This record gives sequence, structure tokens and C-alpha cells, in this order.
Amino acid sequence: MDIGLLFCFRNPDFNRVPWAEFYESEMELAVSAEGLSYDHVWLSEHHFVDDGYAPSLLPIAAAIAARTTTIRIGTYVLLLPLHNPVRVAEDVATVDIISNGRFDLGLGLGYRPGEFTGMGIPTQERGPRFQEALPLVQQLLSGEKVTLDGRFTQVHDIEIIPPPIQRNFPIWVGARNDKQLDRAARLGCHMASIGAPGHAEKYVEALNRHGRKEEDHSIALLLTCYVADSNEQAWKDCAQPLHHVVSEYQAWAEESGDQTGDGAATMAVPSPKEIEEDQACSIFGRAAVIGDTETVIEGLRKCYEETRITHFVLIMALPGAHPDQTRKSMELFSEYVMPEVRKFAN
Repeated sequence: MDIGLLFCFRNPDFNRVPWAEFYESEMELAVSAEGLSYDHVWLSEHHFVDDGYAPSLLPIAAAIAARTTTIRIGTYVLLLPLHNPVRVAEDVATVDIISNGRFDLGLGLGYRPGEFTGMGIPTQERGPRFQEALPLVQQLLSGEKVTLDGRFTQVHDIEIIPPPIQRNFPIWVGARNDKQLDRAARLGCHMASIGAPGHAEKYVEALNRHGRKEEDHSIALLLTCYVADSNEQAWKDCAQPLHHVVSEYQAWAEESGDQTGDGAATMAVPSPKEIEEDQACSIFGRAAVIGDTETVIEGLRKCYEETRITHFVLIMALPGAHPDQTRKSMELFSEYVMPEVRKFAN
């Protein structure tokens, strides 16, 4: 079982610090994950968000790569339709070289209309752009010379130089509906899961349908996870950050017409007090795994037993949380939770 942490670099106004100070603090947490035996640092992209949700992942990935030696670094996910695919391939290859072959490229469609209009791209082009760009990025990262006369990209006999260190480059796709799951499997991409347990089973079915081996492909599950000395302390630490996250996702769901399918647009947003008192909160249709070490171990065990996964991707650095609290959670997880997860998941 691969255990990684997701960093979104979110600096909300209820606990905002100067941006340079904040980025250095987040970088220190990401880099320290290596010494705490985490397997991955993952990064996530959005644009034009008030809390600064990371809009530029590959420079951040390169900075982490330059300060680490063993931990893998990946995107969960980079919104491919918003980018030039040739530029993506070149930048990814560069990050892979800086990291000496430790980079995973996770790609997604995106869904917020404001992100597309802000980039001058019609929202209705998101699907066609992704469908055209993904095979192009795959080909370029595999070292091929490529010619494409596409709807959005026209290139003739190009090859990216220098190439990435990894020859069989790991590419993940954030997939939620049947069409996306089938495309990820058909193209041989790993699955970056967010939604319900049934998605993993559908992905495996699609792998089999396209003649691909399940054992050659990975399935990651994104979860909100936080550890403290007691359940009460954990929920107290997380209440305001979780309220902020749920509020933002509800607003984005309303903006997009709830294209994620989570029902977030009509979901009641609990207050920080309600979250703390109820000791419950769901994000992306899954309950947050928050509490003392035993509570978190059992929560992760339940997630592992109900679906096929090879990677846990944990949202532990919550927006607005003090970095000392996040660091303590990372340390408690590393010392007490991680060994137990590796036992039941390996």
C-alpha cells in the first residue's frame, strides 16, 4: 500500500498569512513527508480561488523534487484541458529529470466554468480537449516523434528533448463517470479515484474489457484524514477548515450544475460548531477519517475493505490549519497509524 499526502496550498482569509511565508511553510511540510516514510506527495490544481488553491503545480513539484531524494511526487490532478499538451509534456519531463524519475502525472477534466472562461476556453470543449490531449501527452512522454493534425493542436514530427527519466511514464486519470473510467482503462492509465467505491470495480471491469492486466494498474483513493491525541481534539482542530472546504465545494457544484455528481450543490453546509459536536463531515461523498490513532486506523481499514485500492491519498494539510497541528498529525500517523495500515493492506 502506497500512502501519500495531498497538498493544495490553500491560505484562506480566516487564518491568512503572507503568501511567501505560507508557501515556505507548506513546502516544509511536503518535504518533511519524506523523513516520515510517506510514499508520495501529491498536488492539486484549481484557478481563481480566493484562498489561493494551487494554480501552478509543476513549479511546486520541481521545488519539492529539488529538496527531496526518495519520495515520489505527483499531481492529483492537473487539469489538462486548461493547458497546452506539448508544454505539459516538456514541463513534466523536466520535473522528472530534476526528481531523477520520481514523478507521477495525474490528469483531470476540470469542471468549474469560471476556470475555463478565465482561461478563454469554452466549457463545452473540456471533453474534446482532454480526449485529444491525453494520447498526445502519453506519446511525447514515451519518447515518440509525433505528428497530429487535431482540432486543438497541430504539430509535425515533434519530440520532446530532453526526455523524462522514466520510460514507462506513470499517468493517472481522475475518472468518475463510466465514460471517463473506460477511457482511463482503454489508454492504460492508472485511476485517481475520488468518488464511490463502485468506481474502482467499474475501472477494473474496463481494464479486463480492453485486454489490460489489473495487476499492472493502480487505483488511488482520496480521503480527508487527520490524527490528534483524542477524537475531541481532532475535530476541534478540523472544524473551521472543514467548514471552509465544504462551503467552497458546494459553491463550485452550484457553479458547474453539479457535474461531479456528488449532490454537493444541494447539500447543507454544517457550521464549524456542528462539525465539531457531531464529529462527522463528508467530502466527495465520503466520510472524513478524523480522530485519535485507533479511530483513524479503523476508518482506513473500512475504506480498504470496501474497495480495491493500491494508494491512499490523504488530505491532511487542511486550509487554515496551523502548520504545527498538521505536522503533529503527520507525525502521529507516521508513528502509529502507518505501520498498522501497511499490515492490513499488504
